Amino acid sequence: MAQWTSAVGAAQLARLLTSQQERPAGPGARRPPAYRALADGIRLLVLEGRVPVAARLPAERELALSLSVSRTTVAAAYEALRTEGFLESRRGAGSWTAVPAGNPLPARGLEPLPPEALGSMIDLGCAAPPAPEPWLTRAVQGALEELPPYAHTHGDYPAGLPALRSMLAERYTARGIPTMPEQIMVTTGAMGAIDAICHLFAGRGERIAVESPSYANILQLMREAGARLVPVAMAEGLAGWDLDRWRQVLRDAAPRLAYVVADFHNPTGALADEDQRRRLVDAARAAGTVLVVDETMSELYLDPELTDAMPRPVCGFDPGGSAVITVGSASKAFWAGMRIGWVRAAPDVIRSLVAARAYADLGTPVLEQLAVNWLMSTDGWEQAVGIRRGQARENRDALVAALRRELPGWEFDVPRGGLTLWVRTGGVSGSRLAEAGERVGVRVPSGPRFGVDGAFEGYVRLPFTVGGAVADEAAARLAAAARLVETGIPGGVEAPRTFVA
Repeated sequence: MAQWTSAVGAAQLARLLTSQQERPAGPGARRPPAYRALADGIRLLVLEGRVPVAARLPAERELALSLSVSRTTVAAAYEALRTEGFLESRRGAGSWTAVPAGNPLPARGLEPLPPEALGSMIDLGCAAPPAPEPWLTRAVQGALEELPPYAHTHGDYPAGLPALRSMLAERYTARGIPTMPEQIMVTTGAMGAIDAICHLFAGRGERIAVESPSYANILQLMREAGARLVPVAMAEGLAGWDLDRWRQVLRDAAPRLAYVVADFHNPTGALADEDQRRRLVDAARAAGTVLVVDETMSELYLDPELTDAMPRPVCGFDPGGSAVITVGSASKAFWAGMRIGWVRAAPDVIRSLVAARAYADLGTPVLEQLAVNWLMSTDGWEQAVGIRRGQARENRDALVAALRRELPGWEFDVPRGGLTLWVRTGGVSGSRLAEAGERVGVRVPSGPRFGVDGAFEGYVRLPFTVGGAVADEAAARLAAAARLVETGIPGGVEAPRTFVA
């Protein structure tokens, strides 16, 4: 059986290779042989995630015609890629992209350290700012006042507290998406929601299409659930979703589920426009794929002009409710410690999710549900999210300025919302940068954490969790880590000084 999960056409690959040539070569760079340049171009496309791992490449003759080179050149390039571990082939099945064996996904830099373990370390691993006080304290106090009637019950609400389900339904309706409480299930965070959806719709061995790059923790959750991930490369910069590519992958791979973050994508920060949303829903419906849309960042628009100009929710383009399942959460917009998420879907899907919950976590903590309901039923939610937006905007601007000053060779596009910056590191290995960073006092997750099977080695993700002087120091330490990687110095690094914001 063939090992590829998607395909790249000859014309498409030629366009991608041509776009690479627009990047200036380094000073004094020599022109390599034609086959070597082609092999290097394909290898870079794989490492940057612009061509997914396990994507079937065009036949030699087809690619030669599209590139106007000899078939011998393409054959030599393919052979070089096979030798280096970036291509696998099988007679009758063609050739598909790969990454070299022994190149595991890095395991450092994303899990948050406990505060007492940080010391002088600046932790850029977790995109989770502190709570927006005083609203956390007020919400908990409000929840405690409303708790007594619930304390006289069993406290087991598999679908969520009726009051919170109604509140969430009202909020969707206010956004122009008519919703009944029967279409809502409250979960233990967005991770709990997506875990439940994966178990219901995608058993072991089922295919799930994912953006490439995508949110690392969700990718790992799906791997551990036994899913076969089918990566769909994002377009360059903040252009976001290549809908022709999505349509092709959904048609060819026929995945059971597709997972997307249309609102300030994690990690790139891209925002899907209404046309992209409409076309994505149409493509999923035509392929029979259930589209799981992660809205956890949807309220974190940072540019003021987006206040009244955000695109309609993706589920707004699915009036029948059969193609889209929406996931939301309080963890990004409010506080990561508030582990309240929710699912919006057709009533029959909600009933199935609730029934399956009896074999999972049974329900979500009542006190936290009451706290979120208190926030949303007062002006507390808008006030708290406004604080979060202001913090993230200031941190984003400080981090961008510091990076441009300390690391002018690094490339990134400034997102209009969300909590993360996706940075190309000027040819420096993201995995090695993560290792060197810990030696100079900054934790940062490397790009391959956000890809499938080792892509994005030349990237890191930086969250908007520090600002001011701390952002300046973080950028300076990243520059020091980059110098270590570039010079290959194995030791002799000065210990990071204790830093007080």
